[in-house]
Amino acid sequence: MASCAVLHLLVLVLPSIMLALTDANLEGDALYSLRRAVKDPGHVLQSWDPNLVDPCTWFHVTCDGDNRVTRLDLGNANLSGSLVPELGKLIRLQYLELYMNELVGPIPKELGNLKSLVSLDLYDNNLTGTIPASLSKLSNLKFLRLNGNRLTGRIPRELTKLESLKIIDVSNNDLCGTIPTSGSFSKFTEESFVNNSRLEGPELMGFVRYDAAGSCK
Repeated sequence: MASCAVLHLLVLVLPSIMLALTDANLEGDALYSLRRAVKDPGHVLQSWDPNLVDPCTWFHVTCDGDNRVTRLDLGNANLSGSLVPELGKLIRLQYLELYMNELVGPIPKELGNLKSLVSLDLYDNNLTGTIPASLSKLSNLKFLRLNGNRLTGRIPRELTKLESLKIIDVSNNDLCGTIPTSGSFSKFTEESFVNNSRLEGPELMGFVRYDAAGSCK
């Protein structure tokens, strides 16, 4: 009878354990993809060992009670290289802190899959390309700081749907077109957008069309 009870318990518990291990593997793989894509002269990622299944044991990574990654704190870590689309698999991630590094290349559109994200801090890097419209899917996002990069193109109007957004800073880039003024953007001042020499100022409903500047790229 005792062996039957143990067997029954294993049948109940084992799927949960296997699922947790699978999630840990997926998230560990995603983080290790970032490690492979960056140069790390200060060895801040030295503990990111792919042989350790659980990334919650790695430095600069914070997890919740289910051993799912919720924070990535790598601001001012002297990293260079590029962001990777695999980061979009960290679906419990709330804080992505990669500010003040030497990161280059585009912001992966897959970051729009981070449905739990509260803060996205990528400021003071050398990121290029456009601001992904997919970030408009981050319904919990409160802080979006992309200032001090080399981003181009328009500010996606879709971002005005982010009702939780409290701070946006896209200053000191090379953005163009007009500044959306509807939705959550109605409360932001010009300080959020300064030093983008090709920005034409706020969109005036009924006067300046959002897409009026056809050459904006």
